[in-house]
Amino acid sequence: MSIVGEHEPGCIDVTADQAVELVIEGRPRGVGSFTVSRLLPVAQRRMIGPFIFLDHMGPMEIAPGAGFDVRPHPHIGLSTLTYFFAGENVHRDSLGTVQINRPGDINLMTAGRGVVHSERAEPAWRERGGLMHGVQIWLALPEANEDDAPTFEHISRDELPEIAPGPGARGRVLAGHAFGASSPLRHPSAPLLVDLELESGATIELPEAPERGVFLVHGEVQVGAEVIAHNRLAVIAPAARVCVSAVARSRVLVLGGAALGPRFIDWNFVASSKERIDRARESWKARTFPEIPSDHDEFVPYPDLHR
Repeated sequence: MSIVGEHEPGCIDVTADQAVELVIEGRPRGVGSFTVSRLLPVAQRRMIGPFIFLDHMGPMEIAPGAGFDVRPHPHIGLSTLTYFFAGENVHRDSLGTVQINRPGDINLMTAGRGVVHSERAEPAWRERGGLMHGVQIWLALPEANEDDAPTFEHISRDELPEIAPGPGARGRVLAGHAFGASSPLRHPSAPLLVDLELESGATIELPEAPERGVFLVHGEVQVGAEVIAHNRLAVIAPAARVCVSAVARSRVLVLGGAALGPRFIDWNFVASSKERIDRARESWKARTFPEIPSDHDEFVPYPDLHR
């Protein structure tokens, strides 16, 4: 595969002092048999473009036989995007999908008017154990697409374009268009998502988007005039040019897109109206959501306490 954007000119940040609006630190949350760090949503910032939810999973060493399991649960009004740096799992949903997700692949499930899915350890991986590390992202849907039929798409690592936006910088465009390359992923909210690995001293200019964030998977980077540490999300101020420079060897996710307007979020449900949320909640309590053909003996009950 050809690498796009190799040896681009250096970045000159003309808005360094005003580049970062907010820095969000991950907060621990229990999900299934795993503890994650939640970056979005927070009270100070509910969304970045269509990105309404970001969980950082791991890195954590999973003992042989333990695995990582999230029982069947419902969604409406959003797409789930699962991306692993290490480890793997099996996605199952009420459409009948059974898909192994491996590092560098993307599982994109669009709930629309309603879907049920589970995430469980792949049997051979469960038996041997290993490092588990990745992100779980929710993308809100435009109002016109909230009641669409649910869909599922798997995009393998080899389908995602490689980029080299500067010396010491390598990565892939996971969604949208950046650094002269376009992802094959298509989504109605038109998100931007780029995975970048930066050697110490490498500098890149952020791709443009109406709203942007930089999530530091590991390492340490300088964004404008601010140094961002591991497991933090920098919300970028609207600006013509913003540079990211690696203080140490680092990995970052650049995310963004156009704002969709306010959304309600209740447990696993996202919608532009409370009425949609209410209908989904009562439907799940009444067990009228569709079942997963190959995983229907368990389910996550609607919680008494909201997120």
